[in-house]
Amino acid sequence: MASKTGKILVVDDNLGIRRALEILLPMHFAEVKTIPSPSTLVSTLEQFRPDVVLLDMNFYTSINTGNEGLYWTGEIKKMAPEVEVVLFTAYADIALAVEGMKRGAFDFIVKPWENDKLLEVLTAARDKARKAMKRDSSGPGNGDSRSGRSEETMFWGTSPAMVSIRKTLDKIAPTEATVLITGENGTGKDVLAREIHARSLRSGKPMVAVDAGAITETLFESELFGHVKGAFTDAHTDHVGKFEQADGGTLFLDEIGNIPLHLQAKLLRAIQSRSIVRVGGTESRPVNIRLICATNMDLEALVREGRFREDLYYRINTVHIALPPLRERKEDIVPLAQMFMERFALKYHRPLTGLAPEAAAALKDCRWSGNIRELQNCIEKAVILSEGNDLTEKDMQLEHASRPSGTTVKAISEADEERMVRDAMERASGNISSAAKMLGVSRPTLYAKLKKYGL
Repeated sequence: MASKTGKILVVDDNLGIRRALEILLPMHFAEVKTIPSPSTLVSTLEQFRPDVVLLDMNFYTSINTGNEGLYWTGEIKKMAPEVEVVLFTAYADIALAVEGMKRGAFDFIVKPWENDKLLEVLTAARDKARKAMKRDSSGPGNGDSRSGRSEETMFWGTSPAMVSIRKTLDKIAPTEATVLITGENGTGKDVLAREIHARSLRSGKPMVAVDAGAITETLFESELFGHVKGAFTDAHTDHVGKFEQADGGTLFLDEIGNIPLHLQAKLLRAIQSRSIVRVGGTESRPVNIRLICATNMDLEALVREGRFREDLYYRINTVHIALPPLRERKEDIVPLAQMFMERFALKYHRPLTGLAPEAAAALKDCRWSGNIRELQNCIEKAVILSEGNDLTEKDMQLEHASRPSGTTVKAISEADEERMVRDAMERASGNISSAAKMLGVSRPTLYAKLKKYGL
């Protein structure tokens, strides 16, 4: 009989579950330790050094949200990235478990569990953890350096609109032209910006991305232009702003349509002069940047309404690239889904080989109001929940993708944006993370919009 290997740490507040696992797991793994709560998790990780943590998602009967599990998953991966986390969850919390896997968990087990399934998942997690530790101990440069969090790459597809955009990019990427990228949320504006930078003469220098819609008005100048020590109460040291950080490279200003009118003049001055003055300072500092901007809003309409400076609009609009929504490039939907499936099958160690024919057909019938981002999230969740070799329509739960999801589907007015933000918050029952996903924006951006509309 092969010798047992692997150290498993169980964190669960249910005494019956801990006792059952204290009987089952030692028959298959070398060492097993159980603790009733995460309160001693940090010290236990340091002393016991497990390969795998089997982590319950809830520890307080009055707070049955799964947030404890999500929080501690993140903490474990920060403290010990090589340790694999398997989440223990009730059936009703599968959506939270999926979110946990996106945050770095290896897999999840639904209670009540099947012993064979539990042992299979823990064994796979142990093997992965041990391989990672062995790879680390052999020194840098050995083994697979790929990460499940690798940056997205540009997928061009075969639609006429994308073929035309690719030809435009071939011409402009090596130049210093300022580029304005427009398109609905989720169409890949940030990915296209990275592609332009990667194919430019500045590719060896940094690309600094700024979510302009998420910067509060009071910190706008400090974040973009920097500040000197003593400029304001909390300015204990000098701070280098985004313009200087991007010196020699590319500055990407996303959500530029959300910058308040009175701050647009300060941005315009820096763009025109290619120099900045740090807050509290007097020295003018030259900055050598290439500027790429993006927005989901209709800037021409904002100019007509007096809410976006015309001179700033023309300054950032040397070359305009309008990304089409996914519903207008249906021939690219299935190839994109296939690409995402392969990426997430590798990340979540699922033995998937392809899309079932009915699943592929169903994907093309969906509206995809959230565009590529919504499709990617759909496929990621489907891969996590899949059990066979083909991704099926059932795995994808496409009834949610076939309806408008509250995401922005056109260049929008402030009134429309406020309505959509309010609707998303109501449908998410006030959960910021869920509402942000519905809208296809980051949490900081949603915070800024909530503050903007007094919600």
